[in-house]
Amino acid sequence: MLVGGVAATAGTTKSSPGKWGSAERTLPAPPRPPSSILPKQRTVATRSATTSTAAAITLVAAAAPAAAQAAPGANAARRTLVLYDSTGDWAWLGEAYAVQAANLVSHGSAYVMHPAANYVAGELGNYTGLVYIGSTYDEPLPTALLDDVLATTSPVLWMNNNIWQLSQRAADFAGTYGWSPQYFDFSNALTVTYKGVTLQRNALAVPSGLLQTLIIDPSKAQAIATATSDTGVVMPWATRSGNFTYIGEIPFSYTGMTDRYLAAADLISQVANPAMRTDRKRALVRIEDVSADTSPQELRNIADYLYSRRVPFSVAVIPLYLDPNGVLNNGVPENRPLSKATAVVSALKYMRSKGGTILMHGYTHQYSNVANPYSGVSADDFEFYRSHISADNYVIYDAPPAEDSATWAQDRITKGMAELAKAGFAPTIFEFPHYAGSAVDYQVVQQNFGVRYDRGLYAANWCAGGNCGSGAPDYTRIYGQFFPYLVRDIFGSLVIPENLGNVEPLEFNHNPPRSPQDVLASAKASTVINDGVQSFFFHPYLPLANLKTIVQGIQGMGYTFVSADTVRQDQ
Repeated sequence: MLVGGVAATAGTTKSSPGKWGSAERTLPAPPRPPSSILPKQRTVATRSATTSTAAAITLVAAAAPAAAQAAPGANAARRTLVLYDSTGDWAWLGEAYAVQAANLVSHGSAYVMHPAANYVAGELGNYTGLVYIGSTYDEPLPTALLDDVLATTSPVLWMNNNIWQLSQRAADFAGTYGWSPQYFDFSNALTVTYKGVTLQRNALAVPSGLLQTLIIDPSKAQAIATATSDTGVVMPWATRSGNFTYIGEIPFSYTGMTDRYLAAADLISQVANPAMRTDRKRALVRIEDVSADTSPQELRNIADYLYSRRVPFSVAVIPLYLDPNGVLNNGVPENRPLSKATAVVSALKYMRSKGGTILMHGYTHQYSNVANPYSGVSADDFEFYRSHISADNYVIYDAPPAEDSATWAQDRITKGMAELAKAGFAPTIFEFPHYAGSAVDYQVVQQNFGVRYDRGLYAANWCAGGNCGSGAPDYTRIYGQFFPYLVRDIFGSLVIPENLGNVEPLEFNHNPPRSPQDVLASAKASTVINDGVQSFFFHPYLPLANLKTIVQGIQGMGYTFVSADTVRQDQ
């Protein structure tokens, strides 16, 4: 997986640079609230001024989405309800935020996800926790939802908008909870401190505001995370009172590997499973982009070092190396199956004997004989998604290939597995090249493997009404997500986490160079996660000293490296 930049497709905002593919395809924040002052009267059955009458709210019961299965290690006795806003011009964001929340919830419990507008009285009683994402300003929430939230003793996590509807519905919200919502703050708050660790907050999130809370009774309410402005003003970012936790913004917008998203991921897991383990600190390392073109000696050197440190590891293998235009071979095309590269196969078997787990990293890790977006050479390009480089030097995610279908994707997987079998390998884990594929491709991978070791790329409208797979994916609105722990995502696949990225000495497409120290900085941020997994990948052509620095740095934080199978089975 060579470094590549990212930029937005039509209808989205250009994201921050990053090679880490889909994870840097970040969601935008909701529009700026119409006022910093909170509404004085709750909207009930009419549309707000900021939304469209064409998407009028429905306050009747809709068909309930099926419960989604949790990841191994989740609490089987728990089930979480994920509710989201679904009206207005930015309604697609509600679903997207809910998908990200639901993916995270799966680490701790099964869940059901659907629009808040479809909530019916008493529904919360069927669940052990609630996550609500308020992405639409003054979305008319059902009174039954507000009443049930006020009455429940189960954990509730409420994000951003419409907290004023809850406080206005309560007889004495401030007296009961010890705090009250105040106003939207638009100061330049670029850091969030959680568990004593400073996390980043992208400046692009600032215009949407951070809703401020006033803690009235410290014996009832505490700021469990704070934001700090560039002038040194410290303000609550997350406020907790008993079973109720409030975050003053959407923590899924403009995220990164050291972002306040990590705090939200930890808080979500606490709702899903309050008894989440805190006694284990696990780490993963994956050796990336290994093919017939890789140096066997570099692979052996890596295996020897990791074995000496008692570090199990994974190896992402590309079954067929292609350079269809001879870009790296003086104009002479190359077609090199792994099974014919006997020295590489021998080195891979040596790695396996030293604790390596072989996984399938696409079939060719490139597409046809065209630049997609770089050279057409294996490991340079996307395989299951089309892309190009824009005039301003960003990688643009265009769409799935024209021939994309279940048959096409299955053919690539079948051929890849056959080639790996010829070499003596039968991997049970898949990694998407550059972490990108269509919804169809993800379904095919789920059917063949059931386990991925990557990050997710998702499209708007795939989970229409909370029913994933019921809508036609909108590839003009795609977004990525990385996970700091094992999840079962909306495609039903277990996703082994990769959340720290990699070392990259060169700048590519607005992606700054990334050093071992940068990877370790991401690991430091991820220490806020209970039962989190520190996971990075490494290219074998880089100096071994870089790998040593990261491995020893993560071990120095108290983390123990384990195999991918250990994480997937939650052992």
